[in-house]
Amino acid sequence: MSGFNSRSQLAGRLVVAAALVSCTMLSVSTSARAYVEYQKVFMTEYIAEHTDKDFAKFVKRKARCYICHQGKGHKHDNIYGAHLAKLLDCKKDKKDVEKITKAIRKVADLPFDPKNKKSETFAERIAASKLPAGELEDLKKKPPGEEVVEEVGGK
Repeated sequence: MSGFNSRSQLAGRLVVAAALVSCTMLSVSTSARAYVEYQKVFMTEYIAEHTDKDFAKFVKRKARCYICHQGKGHKHDNIYGAHLAKLLDCKKDKKDVEKITKAIRKVADLPFDPKNKKSETFAERIAASKLPAGELEDLKKKPPGEEVVEEVGGK
């Protein structure tokens, strides 16, 4: 009987572990607010007809998620993505192309540097073949203030 009991306990633990992994994956994927529709609208609005074909290729192949996000895992919005996040509800609006388009156009007119109202706008940056939120190398770095959690216990 003890062998049966051990197997059922192991099976129970595996079910619990699988459920925890599934919940974790679901919560991570929904918190990122990275939706293909947002990227498609951005590409249509700014990249499809961009005069600088090298920049368009760079955005499509390398910058992609960094248009709106910063750091690994795309859990953090950069300055451009943060403005979009204020205008869009990630659950209700993720497939509303009209609302996404309006939000992208509205954010385009905002200054890149919010402390300097005379700074170039996001649209001006894109027209000048610059990513809206800064240099790709900087966008790949952890956002300022992101805490590094170290493992306790020496392992």
